[in-house]
Amino acid sequence: MTQGPGAENDSRYATGGEIPGSPGAPAWYLRCPQPSALPVLLAVPHAGRAYPDALLERMRNPGYAALRLEDRYVDLLAEEVARITGAALLVAQAPRAMIDLNRDVHDVDWGMFGDGLAAEAPGHDLGSYAPELSGQPMPPSVRRAKSGLGLIPRRLPGMGELWKRRHAPDELAARIAGIHAPYHQQLAGQLAALRARWGAALLVDLHSMPPLGVAGGPPGPEFVLGDRFGASCDGGLVASAFAHYACQRRTVAHNRPYAGGYVLERHAAPHQGLHALQIEIDRSCYLDTRLTEPGAGFAGMVRVLAELVTRLAAEVAALGAAQDDSPGHAHWAEAAE
Repeated sequence: MTQGPGAENDSRYATGGEIPGSPGAPAWYLRCPQPSALPVLLAVPHAGRAYPDALLERMRNPGYAALRLEDRYVDLLAEEVARITGAALLVAQAPRAMIDLNRDVHDVDWGMFGDGLAAEAPGHDLGSYAPELSGQPMPPSVRRAKSGLGLIPRRLPGMGELWKRRHAPDELAARIAGIHAPYHQQLAGQLAALRARWGAALLVDLHSMPPLGVAGGPPGPEFVLGDRFGASCDGGLVASAFAHYACQRRTVAHNRPYAGGYVLERHAAPHQGLHALQIEIDRSCYLDTRLTEPGAGFAGMVRVLAELVTRLAAEVAALGAAQDDSPGHAHWAEAAE
């Protein structure tokens, strides 16, 4: 991990990992006030736009496919929310087309790889692809990979195959080692640090979604809150989020069609003070009519999210204080001063 400009004294900015094919390009960046101002970490795993030329050359219809895969400009929303609230912020700069950070490293469609790997994969040792997996056999492709949206996306509905040719096995190893592993290590470390200071921590995993409404029918929800059907977050925090959206006259759904993925499964542990919510945002609420650039609703969306983060942060701090009143944990009232 490297420190960024102006970070020497307060460690507020750091980068880490490396995007294969783009030497020196970090896979993620972190902004985190020291000491932390809130027990909240905003994470954006799917908005990366640092596409190596070799990746674009291999993609069919790269411009359109990239737009469909990206959580378009959610990182800009998160940056503004973090600036306003003081929440920590972790943003992946590597694009989802390279590797999906919301997927397990086992969630691979081995048919995407050359040299007969699809047939041989179950008998191989994953350690040859990522040291952290040494000793673990490669399982057959699992459900998400078979649907086309596994660790490395293969196809999109209405588009078909994303790639002109198969990938090489060493490309998978480089992407896991350079992007996936360091991102999740940093995410886990930041949550642990927040919990150590506050007694509890909340991960807000930010995503975007296409409009869910059906032509001729009522509009779909503007937000979908995912907590893995109660497994990843204290119910009181979820209820508070719903109350906030109701006060803002914003429509919200719960867990359907998005309940939260690998990020929540890996990092949430509510009984240990680690809470996590996935928030999907309708792109039409903050982008222009083409869903390509920030639109008229961008500022309003920042305000709604910032107020939500502030509200939930106070409640997470209260949960932490109730769980552990030891002197090492900061209290919300003290931090506010």
